[in-house]
Amino acid sequence: MVSSGVEIGDAERRARLGRRLLLAPGGWAARVEEVADAVVGLHASDPATVYLSACARLREPSAGEVERALYEDVSLVKLLSMRRTLFAVTEEFAPYVSAAAARQIAAKERATLVKHLVEFAEGWDEVRLARTERAVLAALAARGEATTAELGADVPALRETMLMSVGKPYEAKQSVGSRLLRVLASDGHVRRSRPRGSWLSNSYPWAPVAPWPDVPVREAKAEVVRRWLASYGPGTVEDVKWWTGWTLGEVRKALADVGAVEVSLSGGAVGLVLPGDEGPVAEPEPWAALLPGLDPAVMGWRGRDWYLRPGDVPALFDRAGNAGPTVWWCGRVVGGWAQRADGEVVWRLFGDVGAEAGEAVAAQARRLAGWLGAVRVTPRFRTPLERELVA
Repeated sequence: MVSSGVEIGDAERRARLGRRLLLAPGGWAARVEEVADAVVGLHASDPATVYLSACARLREPSAGEVERALYEDVSLVKLLSMRRTLFAVTEEFAPYVSAAAARQIAAKERATLVKHLVEFAEGWDEVRLARTERAVLAALAARGEATTAELGADVPALRETMLMSVGKPYEAKQSVGSRLLRVLASDGHVRRSRPRGSWLSNSYPWAPVAPWPDVPVREAKAEVVRRWLASYGPGTVEDVKWWTGWTLGEVRKALADVGAVEVSLSGGAVGLVLPGDEGPVAEPEPWAALLPGLDPAVMGWRGRDWYLRPGDVPALFDRAGNAGPTVWWCGRVVGGWAQRADGEVVWRLFGDVGAEAGEAVAAQARRLAGWLGAVRVTPRFRTPLERELVA
């Protein structure tokens, strides 16, 4: 990596964040696929996050637009990938994410599943698992789509269970079917289809997936890093390592493959950008945003001091490091928000941000409440401030 001698300060980084992550109104997108590519992937561990993150960046926010991409056009697919996190990525990008991250995770998930089946279930080994996978894919192809329970009617082995942590306070039975379908999804053989119920539901059928083009792993990792730098750069090596979940060696190799250029960041840190991206970015118009828990903007970097005060972290994150709903003003996290049972969107600011910011935040709250309508959203990962606001 070559040093450019260029310094990119915090204000410049916040300008890039507003423009490239489509948070300034002038950059709002028409289609959800544009949003997913701009943020590299939409966090999908909480079903609501995909909708809330996308709609915060759409000119005309609606759950229907997100459902179109996920379930009608299938132009967005969910993959267990970077950091073993579920991401919704565009169909065009999915082969790279699969080769760069998902397939490795699937191999580990399969090895763990085999180990658990042998230890905690009766009559299982790798051969039986492979045979069961083939039977599941055949049943799914015949049905078109089906829930795990429905597939269990065709493949009874899916209904078997594993008794985990025997004799311990957290002893529990795990379904073979749920674990096996998760592995098949990580491998790119199946995908989640439209939920049974509202778009917030975790009850969904599975559908088969046509094989993706085979992409060499090194090429795939370079493409993931190239896209990350284009959207989130400058970032540090530690940021890239944290976001991808790869080893330091894998990260350095991918950065070298894309020709990443070193720049100076505030505090003397070394940042990285793509070649030709060292120049300044025009400051966007003043903007406010109400972003959901796990939004790509708050989860995009390991080092967050340039947009999030360390003292505000305990209120906005749970103990596992999952971000809750955040309020933004011009590239900084300035508070948190929640939706109460009666539908009211409420927020708390951590300090005086001025009248213009206050009015802009209120406008975004009205916009959010408007497209949510009768829907009530409770984050999967509750944080202290979110709990306080709904109490």
